[in-house]
Amino acid sequence: MSSIFSKIINGEIPCYKIAENEKFIAFLDINPLVKGHTLVVPKVEIDYIFDIDNALLSELFLFSKSVAAKIEKVIPCKRIGVSVVGLEVPHAHVHLIPINKIDDMNFCRPKLKLSKDEMLKIKKIISEN
Repeated sequence: MSSIFSKIINGEIPCYKIAENEKFIAFLDINPLVKGHTLVVPKVEIDYIFDIDNALLSELFLFSKSVAAKIEKVIPCKRIGVSVVGLEVPHAHVHLIPINKIDDMNFCRPKLKLSKDEMLKIKKIISEN
């Protein structure tokens, strides 16, 4: 069975896409910890990040770095935090989270409830950068 991320990649489920190339896609987390919280996902469905071959794993983090630079330019933050949890969806992915304090990356905190308009605005400012 394909993951929700595979369904997003295949266009079966909409997303707020930030960036994409032939191997990866980056889109806003619909349950963000903070505004600009973005997921970077390889298009090949691999459950565990450390099962990704070394070359693709390197490319994943280089793609993530380029997306983080876009986020950092338009979302006020001290830096972009990076997290790989791997329990929420059985498809490897990287969380890019604009942070000003360590608690901004606390996954136990309540998630933000952003309107569709807010999500579209954030998507636009990041993806057009």
